[in-house]
Amino acid sequence: MLLNSNNTLVLIVDAQERILPAIHQRDGVVSRMRWLGEICDELSIPILITEQYPKGLGYTIESLTEVLSHARVVEKTHFSALREPVFREVLAEYKAKQIVIMGMETHVCVMQTALDLLAEGYQVYVPIDAVGSRRPADKEAALKRMERHGAELITTEMAPFEWLEKSGTDTFRHISRNWLK
Repeated sequence: MLLNSNNTLVLIVDAQERILPAIHQRDGVVSRMRWLGEICDELSIPILITEQYPKGLGYTIESLTEVLSHARVVEKTHFSALREPVFREVLAEYKAKQIVIMGMETHVCVMQTALDLLAEGYQVYVPIDAVGSRRPADKEAALKRMERHGAELITTEMAPFEWLEKSGTDTFRHISRNWLK
């Protein structure tokens, strides 16, 4: 159940302008999403971003898009991204079986997407420090529910060490100098 960089896709769910102000501890959540996203860029791990009805909720926050320029964005109206035909098509292009899912809100779009991914046979990893909800109780209940159904709860710090597998490489030295401080 360790993450493998050759089999992982990172999914950022609905980190949007009009959702963000209501999120509990939003600065920390955004910081961890950005941090892990930058490492994904460095390791060439693909990133998908979903936007829930962007005309109404705004687009992905600039502090993420400015560093995740290679990420693909898929608009959606379903709470579960997997229920969007376009998202399914895009996801299938990557052939990744491990999905690291971050974003907002934990108890709505993150959880529904995670549960649908699990039902389809994906391995789902949820960095608990990179998901957010308006109320802590909603986040906690969603994390417990996802874990009960097979999601692996991790932290953002766990993922890069699993992707890197060992120290002593040029990639490890570069990542540790720039991000693992």
